[in-house]
Amino acid sequence: MAHWGMFEAESDGTDITAVHPYPGDGDPSPILANAVGSVRHRSRVAGPAVRRGWLEKGPGPSEQRGSDEFVAVSWDELTDLLAGELRRVVGTHGNRAIYGGSYGWSSPGRFHHAQSQVHRFLKMLGGYTRSEHSYSLGATGVIMPRVVGTHWKMFARSTNWDVIARETDLMVCFGGVPLKNTAVNDGGTSHHPTRAALDALRARGGRIVSISPLRDDLHGEAEWLAPRPGTDVAMMLACAYVLADEGLADREFLDRYCTGYEVFEEYLLGKADGVAKTPEWAAELSGLPADAIADLARRMAEGRTLISVTWSLQRVRHGEQAPWAGITLAAMLGQIGLPGGGFGHGYGSMNEPGLAPVPYPLPTLFQGTNPVSDSIPVAAISDLLLNPGQDYDFDGQRRTFPDIRLVYWAGGNPFHHHQDLGRLRRAMARPDTIVVHDPYWTQMAKHADIVVPSTTSLEREDLSCTRNDPLMVAMHAATPRFADARDDYDTFAALAQRLGFGERFTEGRTAGEWIEHLYGQWRGYVLADGGEAPEFDEFWRRGHVRMRTEEELTLFEEFRADPEVNALRTPSGKIEIFSAVIDGFGYEDCAGHPTWYEPEEWLGGRRAEAFPLHLIANQPKTRLHSQLDHGATSQNSKVQGREPIRLHPDDAAARGIADGDVVRVFNDRGACLAGAVLDEGVRVRVVQLSTGAWFDPLDPADPDSMCVHGNPNVLTADVGTSSLARGCTGQHVLVQVERFDDELPPIRAYDPPTIRPR
Repeated sequence: MAHWGMFEAESDGTDITAVHPYPGDGDPSPILANAVGSVRHRSRVAGPAVRRGWLEKGPGPSEQRGSDEFVAVSWDELTDLLAGELRRVVGTHGNRAIYGGSYGWSSPGRFHHAQSQVHRFLKMLGGYTRSEHSYSLGATGVIMPRVVGTHWKMFARSTNWDVIARETDLMVCFGGVPLKNTAVNDGGTSHHPTRAALDALRARGGRIVSISPLRDDLHGEAEWLAPRPGTDVAMMLACAYVLADEGLADREFLDRYCTGYEVFEEYLLGKADGVAKTPEWAAELSGLPADAIADLARRMAEGRTLISVTWSLQRVRHGEQAPWAGITLAAMLGQIGLPGGGFGHGYGSMNEPGLAPVPYPLPTLFQGTNPVSDSIPVAAISDLLLNPGQDYDFDGQRRTFPDIRLVYWAGGNPFHHHQDLGRLRRAMARPDTIVVHDPYWTQMAKHADIVVPSTTSLEREDLSCTRNDPLMVAMHAATPRFADARDDYDTFAALAQRLGFGERFTEGRTAGEWIEHLYGQWRGYVLADGGEAPEFDEFWRRGHVRMRTEEELTLFEEFRADPEVNALRTPSGKIEIFSAVIDGFGYEDCAGHPTWYEPEEWLGGRRAEAFPLHLIANQPKTRLHSQLDHGATSQNSKVQGREPIRLHPDDAAARGIADGDVVRVFNDRGACLAGAVLDEGVRVRVVQLSTGAWFDPLDPADPDSMCVHGNPNVLTADVGTSSLARGCTGQHVLVQVERFDDELPPIRAYDPPTIRPR
C-alpha cells in the first residue's frame, strides 16, 4: 500500500522493476510508477553520517548547514553521539528545547509511521516542543471548530460521493475539484471514485460550476468561472448578498440552526461598514461580470446545491475566511444536512472527502503523553527558531516561542512544505543540533548534523489502513534493505536502550511482533461481510481484509434532524455565522464573521505593479508533495530537467517565451528556474508552478541562492494566515517571469553531499 494506491510490486531482488495497481481500483493513479527504481536510487542515504563541522567543533549554530561535507560513521558511533547530545540538551536546557518537527507523509503503515515513532520516543525521553495542525489545513483546523464544532468530521464523515452523484442538482466548486489531488490519502487508498462520481452526476443531469483560475481544476464538462486568484470570498459574499436582497435566503433554517446571521447581514448589506457586498462590488475585485455572479446565486437557490471549498483556498492570507464564508452561504440556502446539498470542504483535495468511513478505531501505535506543554502552529517553524522568547498570538492565546537547541526530524521535508526557503535556511542555522531520519538525501537531510539512514516502506513489513478506505492491507517487504539503512523503530530502540528506557519503548517486541500485536488489538471488529477478521497468519497470507464502512452519509444530517439532541460543539450548539468568541479576541485580521480582506499578494494590489503575474503554487499531479521526485512519472513532466510552469500564451508572447523554454521566475524574495508550458486553460496574468521539486540552490552556501530546479517556495512569503490560526499561506505569490538565456546549470538535487570516511 502507498499513499497513492494499492499495488503489487515486481522486484529483481534489489529494487522495484514494475508495479501493478490493485484490480479493484477503478481509476488507479499514475504516480505508482514513481516507485520503480526508487530503492537503489543514487539519492539514497547509504549509511550513518555526521556533518564534519559538527563532528569536529561540537554542537552549536552553524551557517555551514546545507553546504558542509559529511563523515561516514558506524551505527554504534552514531548511536553514542546522538544519545550523548540528547542527554546534553535535556540536562542543560530541558526537554522544551527539543523540537520534534517530524511533519510529513513518510509511510502509510500503521507501525512504521515515522511521525508516530519519533513522537513516542521523544515523549519517553521526557517530552518535546510539538507542532499543531498541518500545512494542508492550518487555517481550517482552527476556524472550523469555532464555527461548526468539529474539524475532522468535515472530511471523515463528509457527504458520500454516491449521494452527491444521485442527489445534487448543482455543485458549485470554489477551487474546483482537482482530480490530481484525489490520487492520495495519508493512510493509503485502494479506490479512487471521484472521476466516476462526477461523470455520474453529469449523466443524471446535474450541473457543475468550477470557480478557479485553472481550467483543469475540474475533470470533465463544467461551467468555468475564472476570477482573479484570491477573490473567492468576495464572490461568496456577493452571492450571499443576492440571496439576502432578493428574499432567497432560508430564514427558518438560519433562525433554528445558526447564530449570528443578523450581525453578518449588517456587514453583508453594508450597514456596518458602508460597503454593500453586491455583485458589482465583487465584479470589481474578481474580474468576473456582475451578472454572472448574480445569476450563479439565483441558480443556487433553484435546486439541491452543494457548496464545495477546496483546501487550497485556506492556504492564503486570511485563509480562515473562505471555508467560513462557504458554510455561511450554504446555511443561507438552508440545505445543510440534506442529501446532495449543503457544504463540503476538501472534495478534490485528497482521496478522503466523499469516501465512506470505517465506523471503528484502527490499529494505532500508542505514543503516550507529552510532559512538555509547549507547541507551535506547524507553519511557524522559522519564527520559532529565529525568535526564541518572542510572544505571539494564536487562537485567542498569547504564547511564547521556546528556545530550541535541538531539532529532531523524521519522515518529513520542510523544504517542500515551508515558505521563504532563504529565511528557513537562516533559521536552520540557529540550533545547536539538527537530527534527520531520511531514506534520501533531501535538502532537510543535507541541512542536518546527524543523518540517520531510514528504510522505505518497500523494504519492511507493516499493515496499512485509513479511516475512509475499506481495506486493511498486509504490506509485505518487496526488497531487502538498502545498504546500511535501518527501520526507524530499530534506531529508536537502540537509542532508548542507551538512554535507559529501552524496555519501555519496545515493550519487549520486535517490529514484526508489534505489527501482529496491533492487528490483534483491532481484530475483534466485524468485517464488511459480517464475519470476524481472520487470525494474523491468515490475514498476512490473504494480503487484505475488507472492513465495514458507513455508506450513504450526509454531512450534518443528524444535526439537521434534531439540533437540540445533536447540538454542535460550539458555544451556541449551532453554526456560528457570527462567533462572539473570535470577535472577543479583537484581531484586526480576523473579525467575528466572514469578512473580505484585501490580499497582499494579488493582481488588484500595488505589489502587482512590480510583480505582475499571480503564481499558483499548488500540489503536483506527478507525485505526492516532493516524494519520489526522481521517479519516472515525475521526471517525464520536467522541461529540460526543470519543474514545468504553465503560462497563458498571451503572457508568454509578451515576454518572448516559447513552449519548452527555461524561464527565470522571481520576486524580491528569491528566484527559481522552471520550464515553460503554454496553456490557454490558465487565466491571463496567472502562472502555475507546483510544489515539490527538490530544492536545488545554485550556490549551496548562499541562503538566497536561486533554485535551478523549480521550487516555488523560494518565492513565497513566510507569514501566517492571521493572528487566529497562523496557517500556511504558500498557495499564492506574485512574481515576474523572463526567458533564461544564460548557460543552464546542472540539476544536482538528487546528488548526495560529499561523504568522507572517518
